Amino acid sequence: MTDASLTAGVPMKWVGPLRISGNVTHCETEVPLATYESPLWPSVNRGARISRMVERGIVATLVNERMTRSVFVRATDAQTAYLAALEIGARMDELRDIVRTCGRFVELLGFHHEITADLLFLRFEFSTGDASGHNMATLAADALLTHLLQTVSGIAYGSISANYCTDKKATAVNGILGRGKNVVTELLVPREIVHERLHTTAAAIAELNVHKNLIGTLLAGGIRSANAHYANMLLGFYLATGQDAANIVEGSQGVTVAEDRDGDLYFSCTLPNLIVGTVGNGKGLGFVEENMTRLGCRAGREPGENARRLAAICAATVLCGELSLLAAQTNPGELMRAHVRLERNHTTAMIGE
Repeated sequence: MTDASLTAGVPMKWVGPLRISGNVTHCETEVPLATYESPLWPSVNRGARISRMVERGIVATLVNERMTRSVFVRATDAQTAYLAALEIGARMDELRDIVRTCGRFVELLGFHHEITADLLFLRFEFSTGDASGHNMATLAADALLTHLLQTVSGIAYGSISANYCTDKKATAVNGILGRGKNVVTELLVPREIVHERLHTTAAAIAELNVHKNLIGTLLAGGIRSANAHYANMLLGFYLATGQDAANIVEGSQGVTVAEDRDGDLYFSCTLPNLIVGTVGNGKGLGFVEENMTRLGCRAGREPGENARRLAAICAATVLCGELSLLAAQTNPGELMRAHVRLERNHTTAMIGE
């Protein structure tokens, strides 16, 4: 017998605070992470401590934001599909008006298309306010598809979901065009801090990043991705803030860059597919509401402001964990020693300390 009212409890802790600046927010905040991988908490905490030792902290730059939904139609032939794509592109103002009837906070930004044989794939892009936008984008895409089938000659219904979005799958198109929030985080760590707190050097981290994250991922056939473990931080953050956890599939696509700048360490994480929201499904739970409030993501006055702040905090959290892990992996045996201490002995020792 199973009880439908039962919920799965995932251990959660607050780590930090992180110091963050950039074009979205300037703040110091602790962050919640829900995970069974207990070493993640002290690892991210070590990166957070480093961020507070640098005046600007982690600089988080929101580059772009858009939620996507793709549909496909079947045309009479490829030429008809091509002409239909041209017609759709020429009617953007009309299509934007249709989308505005679907909600106050959804706006059509544009679309991309692909033609294969007699199939026309349309990838619509929307702004969705403080929502991550899955349902909002699907509702708008459905209205657009209905309208196009009625007004564009030579096409017939294919599907409301065409896998060209791409939702919860690792694809090149998301890495190239982006899905959700595109955030770049940067941190410049002085050599003294690299040595004293990370127990390594900028040169060692930069070399490891090239050999492991870039060459290793290339050999593995990675898709638009070169990082150590973005998914760990994303899952912990997503579960703690009521996000659709399956979106870590495309969310974990991203690129880590590490450079030795005369002994100082330049460290950056780029996340082009960060899908987070502060309203919508999953946000009505008591602990989520409490966490959002504590993160300062209930204070925004303009639509989208809270979600952008949440994305910046999330991306900065990813950088903290990525930096700490790579630093640990430059030292033989450090990573495993930390896991043994933290998981088997249930201590709270800091990785690398």
